[in-house]
Amino acid sequence: MHFIYPVFLFALLTLAIPVIIHLFNFRKFQKVNFSNVQFLKEIQEQQASRRNLKERLILTSRLLALFFLVLAFARPYLATQDTSNTGRQNAVSIFVDNSYSMQTLNREGSLLDDARQKAKEIASAYNINDRFQLLTQDFEGKHQRLLNRDEFNDAVDQVKISPQSRSLQQIINRQQNLLLSQPGAIRSAYIISDFQRSMAAKSLKTDSSVAISLIQLKAGNLPNVAVDSVWLLSAVHRPGESEKLVVRLHNYAGEKADKIPLKVIINGAQKALGSYTIPARAVQIDTLAFMGLQAGWQQGQIELQDNPVTFDNKFYFSFNVSKQIPVLLIDGGLPNQYLKAAFAADPFFAVRHVSDGNVDYAGLGSLPLVIMSDVKVISSGLAQQLKAYVDKGGTLVVFPAVDADMASYRTFLQPMNAAWPVKLITESAKVSVLNKQSPIFKNVFESFPDNPDLPVVKKYYQLGPSRGGQDNLMTLNDGQPFWAGYTSVLGRVYVAAVPLDEEYSNLPRHALFVPTLFRITLLSGHDLPLFYTLGADETLEIPPVQFAEKQLLKLVKGGQSTIPDVRQQEGSTLLYLYDQLHETGIYALKKQDSTLAMLAFNDNRNESDMSYLKRDELKALVPKSTSLLTGSNASLKSIITETNFGTQLWKLCIILTLIFLAVEVLLIRYFKPSKRTIKQPVQSIQNP
Repeated sequence: MHFIYPVFLFALLTLAIPVIIHLFNFRKFQKVNFSNVQFLKEIQEQQASRRNLKERLILTSRLLALFFLVLAFARPYLATQDTSNTGRQNAVSIFVDNSYSMQTLNREGSLLDDARQKAKEIASAYNINDRFQLLTQDFEGKHQRLLNRDEFNDAVDQVKISPQSRSLQQIINRQQNLLLSQPGAIRSAYIISDFQRSMAAKSLKTDSSVAISLIQLKAGNLPNVAVDSVWLLSAVHRPGESEKLVVRLHNYAGEKADKIPLKVIINGAQKALGSYTIPARAVQIDTLAFMGLQAGWQQGQIELQDNPVTFDNKFYFSFNVSKQIPVLLIDGGLPNQYLKAAFAADPFFAVRHVSDGNVDYAGLGSLPLVIMSDVKVISSGLAQQLKAYVDKGGTLVVFPAVDADMASYRTFLQPMNAAWPVKLITESAKVSVLNKQSPIFKNVFESFPDNPDLPVVKKYYQLGPSRGGQDNLMTLNDGQPFWAGYTSVLGRVYVAAVPLDEEYSNLPRHALFVPTLFRITLLSGHDLPLFYTLGADETLEIPPVQFAEKQLLKLVKGGQSTIPDVRQQEGSTLLYLYDQLHETGIYALKKQDSTLAMLAFNDNRNESDMSYLKRDELKALVPKSTSLLTGSNASLKSIITETNFGTQLWKLCIILTLIFLAVEVLLIRYFKPSKRTIKQPVQSIQNP
């Protein structure tokens, strides 16, 4: 037998006190004066041996009661193989899962209520001097410290449902970061969760010096359907035109979902309705159409009616309907008449002409499309800035000049993985293939003739080999690319084999020229995503924003205002959120009083899958040293106590103390030694 607090054994010296009292019985006989002795008729005598037996039994009961009381304070236990460190301070990290799935009800109420109770129960199994860390899905800074038991219990009471969802490996890493900073302490980590399948990883990496225990709370599998993604088919959104929204519905349950109603709301007005039947564990994609939008930012919301799981019944998105698309035309000094005429046909395109020596490099990042034509020699500065523009997501169209300097074009185009003019071919040719599978032409033609009228070429530049993915829009009959697109980092480069000059081809006046140019323009640019995911998208990249030193960018939703960390980089502005947003919805990105953009944030859909890991699956994930506890109210505390401190005997000592105190009371009250009565004659006392 071992003791957690052996210093209390010094209190056994108090056993001498009842012994001393017993040996030195200081009882005194009381002297009573009688005026008449006629009442003293009988004398009762007790045998000394029986009286001594009673006193010794009482003394023994007192000694045993005091002995076991001292042992109870010394906390005796029967050691096991895992209790060699008993007596050292414990550093305990307890994770309470407060994700959306913990709103599910069980016999104890909600799973979160049950998790709170389990956390307090674990803390009560440790000593009062041990320290505890509370960790939740929020990974808050205030939880990166150790608390005493009372502070820990108060912090547990304040835990609320959070939209965050972390993986099991992230949780273990966070716990180990704090525990490993406590040298000399016994380190233990507990994870209280429903353990959805979305938390699992193929394997977990843990530190052998930290004892990890998993406590799974049981909840039934619930039916649930959620929207997990949306996208728009149109790359550019024009006022009044029809929009097609693609919705991806996911049935996470093991049974079919019948007639789930759905509605699309834009700027507070209902725009589309739908009803869907989705097979079990299946995904269904549908397209909803709406129109009548005005220019400006659109705030979209999709609503489902799906019970009993309701936290993922709303999905937010936002997009901008542009009044105009800005296009920059760079030329060698004289505007190209064909480009000027093409864009003049539609006022939706806001065209600006500059010469190659007067380009505003700082403003390139805000442009979706740049077209360069008739530039004979491309300077190194222009080449460098246009490459940076394309790498950041811009679209560049290049029409070589007549008598182009091929060396400068190679220096310009080769770093962007695009083909460049190698030599001039003076033989006539004709476009023989139009790539209808290219994004530029896909879904454009309702019908396509067998013998289409395609551009005729009198002479052209042979384009050199490219290192990136090549999308041939048009191909000549000799197999050479006539107009091709290339990917460069985040952007696209389209290179034509001919200048916009009728001495080279009839492309400038051909019927395909304007539609192709418009499709490239409409598919260009770097629009903001329709939505972001809370916790996953902590860095947002937006078009470059210029602001003064004292001006701030902030995200505003209702009365909530969040100021992100802002950093400028070439061609864009970065916003760092660092887990500052905790509520879904649409936020206005503002500079002072002006609104720059509307940004939509949704929850991580990992929480929507209401299926849970089984015990065998958990065992396969975690190392063999990890404990899987049942979480039963009747046994959790005793299991932890026995695991950490062995078999505890202090309760038995308290019981024995009470038993021996009861024995003492019974001996004093009911144990009476036999008595012998002696009768004596009464002698009268006469007065003289």
